[in-house]
Amino acid sequence: MAQDFERAVASDSTSDINIGTTARTVVTSDSDDAIVGIRLANVTTSQIKVDVFVETDASGATQNVYLIKNAPIPTGSSLELIDGGSKIVLQNGDALKVQSDTDASLNCYVSFVDAIST
Repeated sequence: MAQDFERAVASDSTSDINIGTTARTVVTSDSDDAIVGIRLANVTTSQIKVDVFVETDASGATQNVYLIKNAPIPTGSSLELIDGGSKIVLQNGDALKVQSDTDASLNCYVSFVDAIST
């Protein structure tokens, strides 16, 4: 069976893609999904620090499981969070979230496989 490759760009209700100090949901899983790429780009003229985490209730209570925390991204640079064939599995209801320490400073692009087939 062919896999359904998708992409997600974190945007708010006004279609603004510049992420700031409030955590923004990039992907919410509605099945078993595999994140195969996360690219984070600093769009400001100063260094920023970013967090990427999965909000899950796998243990019966909502938990934030960090993939990276306070990672510095210099001005004009980006960070590839998943590489070398790595994958992160999201299960139904899990939400991938991103946040910066600076307002309107971060763009995020995620590639994922929707509804992993067996």
